[in-house]
Amino acid sequence: MRPPARRGLRAPALLVCAAALVAVITLLPLVYLGERALERGWAFVVDELLEPRTVALIARSLLLVIVVTGICVVIGVGLAVLVCRTDLPLRRGLAVALTLPLAMPSYLLAYLWVSTVPSVAGFWGACLVLVLVSYPLVMLTTLAALSRADPAHEEVARSLGHGGVSVLFRVTLPQARAAIAAGALLVALYVLSDFGAVAAMRYEVFTWVIYGAYRSGFNPSRAAILSLVLLIFALVLVVAEGRARGLASARLGAGAPRPALLNKLGGWWPIAAIPPAAVLIGAIGLPTLALAQWLLNAGARWDGAAWLAALGSTVWLSLVAAGVCTLAALPLGLLAARYRNRTTRALEGASYVAHGLPAIVVGIAMVSVGVLLLTPLYQREPLLILAYAVLFIPLAVGSVRSSLEAAPIQLEEVARSLGRPPLRAFTSVTVRVAAPGIAAGAALVLLTCMKELPVTLLLHPTGTDTLATRLWGYTSVSDYAAAAPYAAALLVFAAVPTAALGVWSTNGSGVRSD
Repeated sequence: MRPPARRGLRAPALLVCAAALVAVITLLPLVYLGERALERGWAFVVDELLEPRTVALIARSLLLVIVVTGICVVIGVGLAVLVCRTDLPLRRGLAVALTLPLAMPSYLLAYLWVSTVPSVAGFWGACLVLVLVSYPLVMLTTLAALSRADPAHEEVARSLGHGGVSVLFRVTLPQARAAIAAGALLVALYVLSDFGAVAAMRYEVFTWVIYGAYRSGFNPSRAAILSLVLLIFALVLVVAEGRARGLASARLGAGAPRPALLNKLGGWWPIAAIPPAAVLIGAIGLPTLALAQWLLNAGARWDGAAWLAALGSTVWLSLVAAGVCTLAALPLGLLAARYRNRTTRALEGASYVAHGLPAIVVGIAMVSVGVLLLTPLYQREPLLILAYAVLFIPLAVGSVRSSLEAAPIQLEEVARSLGRPPLRAFTSVTVRVAAPGIAAGAALVLLTCMKELPVTLLLHPTGTDTLATRLWGYTSVSDYAAAAPYAAALLVFAAVPTAALGVWSTNGSGVRSD
């Protein structure tokens, strides 16, 4: 059971100031967007919003979000139930394998599919790629909810004569609906802000049009207006996700959690294994074969020195960004977990705003911040790390908050009663208990930074390339052979934190190996 938020106590002023500073930093892109959008007056804003092409763009973007989110819910929930509530063989290893598509950059998966099946480009190609890289978000949240669900409800339903399918839809899934909704909203937010997959698949949505407007430089005001429209959609999703997360925060059963009874598949297990196998083939199998073909074609074109330099830059920048984001998330996560009130909720919500923006918008905004305010840092590593922090602090905040909520506050109070100062009691007791969850959040930030493309393209230091920028440079001109070594390195090294995240998630999700 989560510890109750300390509503009756006032949060320390220093903690609030630190959290407010972090929230203000994450809102820097909004200053740029507001200035750009209004530089030609409100009449121009209204005209742009009423343009038929803008309405069509909204319809195309929302259609993609709705279709991808719906498919991800079906796949993610189905896979979570399969590995958590059935006796499917090797289900723990399967659960970890099914998280690996999180390591696949959407733009890389799109190019791997396009190079193999050129006709896949378009709306359905974008749907395919986004579903394959997004369904783990629903699967992981559903697994967590199923592990908290009290199996007594299912046992009572069975004792009343309900079969396995009836229990699943009438008892099990209703208990997890808040977590399923939270995962679905995270998918929607991801699809809304994705750039790589839609660009590779040539499907025109907000992010691609915004990128084109910024790149051409002819109409930055239109790009800023479209970005603000996208921001409105993102804010709606963030508010909805927060409410769904709040509904899912309390434990769904009384007493200590215990494993639920598994549904026996019997001779039907080979048929039940077909859906996860098909998903893994589409997300990992066929792309791996395509990548192998790229590598075979690379031959002597492999530039080992450039490859090592790009790999070193990627790992170094991602590690630093993961550390910065995790440290910055600590005051926000602590406030949200221990001092619930309107101010702390507002600060936590503010940190999520920029995460809902396309990375290309955040990148352009940070370029302006670098040129106008942080000139000595422009085209240097600190500005790129700052941009990563603006984008990815929310990923760490969520892990820090949930980890601190799971750490019993009574242990910290006992340590203080034994004479330990408050700070030492917190670091020696609470932080130790919450460390695995915080580390999982840092691993998620590390993974996301390694894959990140638009911000890295715009802000990487002069003369420094990462695996993502090298990969994009070659794939954008269809030079897949030259891109192959960078794609392979990105997948292998991104798979490490993803596998760790998958193991950590399944260890606490009730997925048994028996």
